[in-house]
Amino acid sequence: MKVLVLFVCSCLLFVACHRKTVPANHNNTTTTNPPPASTVSGRAMIVIDGYGRVLTPNSQLPPDSTVHPDYKKLARAFTPEQRTNLLYRFKTVPPRVLYVSGTYVQKSLRGTYCVYKKKFWYWKKADGFFYLDETYYK
Repeated sequence: MKVLVLFVCSCLLFVACHRKTVPANHNNTTTTNPPPASTVSGRAMIVIDGYGRVLTPNSQLPPDSTVHPDYKKLARAFTPEQRTNLLYRFKTVPPRVLYVSGTYVQKSLRGTYCVYKKKFWYWKKADGFFYLDETYYK
């Protein structure tokens, strides 16, 4: 009988000691550090959305901006095939044209760019606006 009690106690001790415990994930959301410059979701102004609508007219751009848009050329929507491709791949239709201030852009050998919502890359063109990379919709 003592052997049985000793065996059961040792089994319980063995099982209790080998239980895998995972520490709780403590994300500190109260940090005051700004997000990295590559994520400009809160710092980008959508000029033309994916449907070709002008969302930021010239009067709403910051007064220190040096861009002077020609909305007749800019206001172009994605084709139905491109829109379907974007919805299928990313479950959203991203903006077509962005205005981003100079403090939130990055440079590489390919050019000046910004990343919108940690997913979509936008490249700066000669008119000063950022356009969605063509690899997303072609």
